[in-house]
Amino acid sequence: MFSFRTTPLEDQMDRALTSGPVACFCTQNCWDTGRDRYMYQLFAERGNLERILAPMDSELTPGTNHIGFTMDDLRGLSAVVVEIQDVGSRYFNYTKDVFRLMSMLKEMGDDSPALYVVDHINPAGRYVEGSIPSGECEQWVPKVAHRHGLTLGELCHLYSNEIGAKFPLHVISALASEATRDILPWVIAPASDIPGMFTCHMYSGGGLWNNTSVSPAIGTSRPYEYIGAPFIKPTMEGVPVPDGVLMRTCTFTPSAGRYCGQRCYGYQIMLQPGAQYHSLLHTLKLMKFFSGRYSQFEMFPELDRKLSDSVMSTYLHSDEITYQDLMEHVKLEEQKWIRKAKRFSLYDDQPLRMK
Repeated sequence: MFSFRTTPLEDQMDRALTSGPVACFCTQNCWDTGRDRYMYQLFAERGNLERILAPMDSELTPGTNHIGFTMDDLRGLSAVVVEIQDVGSRYFNYTKDVFRLMSMLKEMGDDSPALYVVDHINPAGRYVEGSIPSGECEQWVPKVAHRHGLTLGELCHLYSNEIGAKFPLHVISALASEATRDILPWVIAPASDIPGMFTCHMYSGGGLWNNTSVSPAIGTSRPYEYIGAPFIKPTMEGVPVPDGVLMRTCTFTPSAGRYCGQRCYGYQIMLQPGAQYHSLLHTLKLMKFFSGRYSQFEMFPELDRKLSDSVMSTYLHSDEITYQDLMEHVKLEEQKWIRKAKRFSLYDDQPLRMK
């Protein structure tokens, strides 16, 4: 059973929410601006909050990027209420945690609690990038494009369909309350490595650097806008820079992650106002550039699983495919994804390609 609801969570009078034991699966983004409380406090006040499933460390601690839980945490519940801020790319760990949750609920069969998803606006917008996974892929990742253009509620609607879930799924519209309608989705950082307004627009490509020997500046104030490594010798000669983008050479010293405490040399990617930035294509082109220039540049096996696209992998690892071929492939794949995505859209605006 699926429903899309246009009134706020506190107005839902389902018995599963008002009288049964409830678990709240959430991050810091479940703050209610209209009532100055977190979502789980609603159920604490009602007296039926059973447990909170949330990241275990401070909200902006590097490396705190998963919500831990077991099947035992889900047994005996009447409902699980999810409220996180998705960031628009299929690599985002908290969203993968939601899909793991949904897979567990499916395994529970008739004993599964109902699932309620408090939706939020996608901070990366409705633009799409990349392809649907076509090979081995990361676990708990649905068949969506690298930058999918959907909200979390829409993704859960799609994933429920993919896995054949029988448990009730109810999505609370992102337009239903003041908090989800008015607060900008990047004001409360979705995760320690997604701190600002531009991060989500760079994550669909920038997230791939985590599977290489180049750091995306995790442990700095500008992750995914800065990229670099100790072995890079910055020069603008030959560096691919797409229209609408500025790049400069820079240095940074990460306080966490790869090269923690080491001085890195590299580049800052700067978006011009109104630019449509295809982060995935630009990142693949930058990786090709680094591969040809630095023997120390490595692409780890996890990268191919994250891409899950043989054409992209072939472009990176050989000269069999030109960049023009890659762009044409991505164009066709994006059109394919948009046709699929529209079947699960819950709002008036629709996913679209960049011009």
